[in-house]
Amino acid sequence: MAADSEPESEVFEITDFTTASEWERFISKVEEVLNDWKLIGNSLGKPLEKGIFTSGAWEEKSDEISFADFKFSVTHHYLVQDSADKEGKDEVLEDVIPQSMQDLLCMNNDFPPRAHCLVRWYGLREFVVIAPAANHDAVLSESKCNLLLSSVSIALGNTGCQVPLFVQIHHKWRRMYVGECQGHGVRTDFEMVHLRKVPNQYTHLSGLLDIFKSKIGCPLTPLPPVSIAIRFTYVLQDWQQYFWPQQPPDALVGGEVGGLEFGKLPFGACEDPISELHLATTWPHLTEGIIVDNDVYSDLDPIQAPHWSVRVRKADNPQCLLGDFVTEFFKICRRKESTDEILGRSTFEEEGREIADITHALSKLTEPAPVPIHKLSVSNMVHTAKKKIRKHRGVEESPLNNDVLNTILLFLFPDAASEKPLDGSSSTDSNNPLSESEEYNLYNQFKSAPSDSLTYKLALCLCMINFYHGGLKGVAHLWQEFVLEMRFRWENNFLIPGLTSGPPDLRCCLLHQKLQMLNCCIERKKARDEGRKTNTSEIYPGDTGKAGDQLGPDNLKDMDKEKGEVGKSWDSWSDSEEEFFECLSDTEELKGNGQESGKKGGPKEVASLKPEGRLHQHGKLTLLHNGEPLYIPVTQEPAPMTEDLLEEQSEVLAKLGTSAEGAHLRARMQSACLLSDMESFKAANPGCFLEDFVRWYSPRDYIEEEVVDEKGNMVLKGELSARMKIPSNMWVEAWETAKPIPARRQRRLFDDTREAEKVLHYLAVQKPADLARHLLPCVIHAAVLKVKEEENLENISSVKKIIKQIITHSSKVLHFPNPEDKKLEEIIHQITNVEAIIARARSLKAKFGTEKCEQEEEKEDLERFVSCLLEQPEVLVVGAGRGHAGKIIHKLFVNAQRAAAVAPPEEELKRMGSPEERRHNSVSDFPPPAGRELILRTTVPRPAPYSRALPQRMYSVLTKEDFRLAGAFSSDTTFF
Repeated sequence: MAADSEPESEVFEITDFTTASEWERFISKVEEVLNDWKLIGNSLGKPLEKGIFTSGAWEEKSDEISFADFKFSVTHHYLVQDSADKEGKDEVLEDVIPQSMQDLLCMNNDFPPRAHCLVRWYGLREFVVIAPAANHDAVLSESKCNLLLSSVSIALGNTGCQVPLFVQIHHKWRRMYVGECQGHGVRTDFEMVHLRKVPNQYTHLSGLLDIFKSKIGCPLTPLPPVSIAIRFTYVLQDWQQYFWPQQPPDALVGGEVGGLEFGKLPFGACEDPISELHLATTWPHLTEGIIVDNDVYSDLDPIQAPHWSVRVRKADNPQCLLGDFVTEFFKICRRKESTDEILGRSTFEEEGREIADITHALSKLTEPAPVPIHKLSVSNMVHTAKKKIRKHRGVEESPLNNDVLNTILLFLFPDAASEKPLDGSSSTDSNNPLSESEEYNLYNQFKSAPSDSLTYKLALCLCMINFYHGGLKGVAHLWQEFVLEMRFRWENNFLIPGLTSGPPDLRCCLLHQKLQMLNCCIERKKARDEGRKTNTSEIYPGDTGKAGDQLGPDNLKDMDKEKGEVGKSWDSWSDSEEEFFECLSDTEELKGNGQESGKKGGPKEVASLKPEGRLHQHGKLTLLHNGEPLYIPVTQEPAPMTEDLLEEQSEVLAKLGTSAEGAHLRARMQSACLLSDMESFKAANPGCFLEDFVRWYSPRDYIEEEVVDEKGNMVLKGELSARMKIPSNMWVEAWETAKPIPARRQRRLFDDTREAEKVLHYLAVQKPADLARHLLPCVIHAAVLKVKEEENLENISSVKKIIKQIITHSSKVLHFPNPEDKKLEEIIHQITNVEAIIARARSLKAKFGTEKCEQEEEKEDLERFVSCLLEQPEVLVVGAGRGHAGKIIHKLFVNAQRAAAVAPPEEELKRMGSPEERRHNSVSDFPPPAGRELILRTTVPRPAPYSRALPQRMYSVLTKEDFRLAGAFSSDTTFF
């Protein structure tokens, strides 16, 4: 039994060699991606044009694959070409080498200024890169590198793909790639060397030629000639001979208040926005025997180089005045403090604390104390507040000194410079209608304010105060003074300058609307006060008896009351009850006069009323019942409203709902203006009926028809429209309710006193952050105008496009009530970028002396060159070292070299000798090159003499801390 059980205990394992390994799966995934992207076969394009690598569009496609649990990203980089070039060329051509091998020899795009590193090193128009997906991952070991390269080779062989495939190895910052390209019977291996320290023998051309030849290993004894392209790059960092033509920020203030220009924004960079100038001297077509370049001697003199190209390196985020100005103002939006917290404790809190004593709290509540009513007027409170503020803060502690403050207030309120006229006339210079100009559209688009308005000027002043004078405290101080000035103007009937007359402009920011509303209140109050004076002067001197006879004793009593009110000061009048309801006795009288006669229905009694409040006769229209001429009455103007009041009103009306009762109530609320006009009409046209009113107010609701009367004559007969005959119609109800009261004795539709106090309270409680939010559109508006003004002087086409984009973007963002901070920051950043571009243009113009050119042609060439430097990554210097720009660049380097070596004047004479003497006896015109780039190319049979002649290429770059060799070596896989 034991013998039988022994075979069962043995474990029998079968290894299935048909199961795919992780390596095979990885190869399969690479092949799958290449097939998906249709990179199979030999697709030949047209030869590459000069500069196409920079001017053409590059695109890329990405996918992700994994080798076991290690993820790789596969990216296909390719130059976008016309589809017409590829059509009909997809058929496989046996004898033609792959496109990438042909590109290795192309000399049109040797040193592209902006391209992928593999494009610069190998001149490829299309390639695929497999790299570790995560930035911190790297393929470091040699065995893994070889495994990946084997995978690439197999995938290329299986698919027939002729696009070069690279694998990124080592750490990403080293930019190390190995790769392969396969064609029919040919293969190119892409290899790379990267060192920190360069061996001495490879610092010049002769050493690099040796390594290139040894690597090719060509068996032919007369080696085919090697084509050479060389580029040396020289860096200029010292601009000693050119000062930066920008006033420092301190110079704008100048230490004198008189020198301050409020309302003008600063502009320009505080430092030179051009940090370096890179000159690339290129020898594009050289052969081996023409030049000598070894460790002892070199023929490569940059002055003699046939091609010069220049690029400028811009300073990273140069400090720009306008950008800083707007950014600092924007920072206020994030502050939480109130004005009182910034300037110290509230003045009224201070007063309370002086008398507050907890032990006497109850006795103070119960103790009868006389209330001094006469001291509670608003003006007295403001006066007391001013004294308290000064007492609490002290003159020397004020964030703004008096000189600066007075200068700003005179700038904001120019009418304060002369003695203010008692009639309150305002010197507004902004009443001129704005033309339909671009600027008008700007404030409309940005929801800011017109550029000559008080709001706009206030925004600029606050900006300047925040930047130069006291920061946030200065802003709070100026705002406090501004609010007090608004209060003063309201109480003394002085119109606010810099605001267009009329109702609030809803296209402007809310703060501007509030100031316009306050101006409307001042205008109404001023007109009312002046009307009282004229009415008293008209009635009392000559017509007292007549007026008394017509108006009756009660009305005379009322006129006495008005006369007494006019004689009083505004402070005492504003505290009286008539502030909100002007003429209670008149309405009471009319209840017993007009209303009773209305009830009786007798037109004689109604007609006996004295007509009041007539404006002028309405053409040839007459009243329907008594034939009297129809007069247009003096009516109250509708109440002006700001956008926040309109929103509140619409919310209240919406909350009434859709029920019949809600609709009726809504109609009643909306008909206040209609009722007022009806009362004015009744007062101006005694004995009138609703039909008369409708004929004037809404002619379309009075329908006239020609009918034949009893005598057979054609006459016009009129009646109210159908909607006016609806039972319980609002117009009929309002007409029955309306009493014959002229506009001047009606309850005010627009209570200017209440509205003005609301506006003044609104202004007083604004925190600096709220204020900055309100005024930021004005500041952005001003910044855009400043940028446009500066750009007009320079005429840079790219800047024009960016400014249009800023305006479009800003108009979208600023029309929302509370725009996001991130979007506002984007706008400010765009403005700063434009400022930096203009500053760069000015810097380059100063360095190249475009203004000093006497010849017009030379000046145009230099200006064109400078504008190209701003807009293109690299600019070719026409005439190389012998052209206009070339001579200036040469001079810049010479001056920098002299300054660096501090050469004594005696050595200047030696410079006049031959070039050889100059080379040995004095400082060279150029510093040692910061970068040396060489491209070596040839076509040789490899690996055997009878192999096919294929392109070979090696790129070398040498900088201070970097040495790289990138070789592409082709070999014949059929005849080897």
